[in-house]
Amino acid sequence: MDWRTKSFSELDALELYKILQLRINVFMLEQDCLYPECDDKDLKGKHLFAMDQDTCVAYARLLPPDVSYPQCSSIGRVVVHADYRKHQYGQLLMNRAIEQIKKDYPDLPIRISAQEYLKRFYTGLGFQIESDVYLEDNIPHLEMALYP
Repeated sequence: MDWRTKSFSELDALELYKILQLRINVFMLEQDCLYPECDDKDLKGKHLFAMDQDTCVAYARLLPPDVSYPQCSSIGRVVVHADYRKHQYGQLLMNRAIEQIKKDYPDLPIRISAQEYLKRFYTGLGFQIESDVYLEDNIPHLEMALYP
């Protein structure tokens, strides 16, 4: 497994293709959710991902403050390839994402929009629930934050 963290401009064409392939296959096809996958936030953040040969198996988008939330960094588009979920890659991915964000923005909270069914997973990582359940792309979500 080869873990990488790159800015958008550092991604090569194949890496970008494999990242988008994973995100589209899970968020749009598996979760049957139609939304604008390319939202320009990719251009502003870092991309944390794991490659197993030519397959992107895990991915998270790391965004600087004021892109998704005022005065907060954020982690989004968290996804693990279906064939790799049983190996705890979600936990490893989020631990790496939190570590990178804390390194880049040590004094700021990390805010996420988490799918409600994953609330136990995210609270286990230290995130606090900060909203009632709301629909985002017809999927129940919660706003959550991890404070420094």
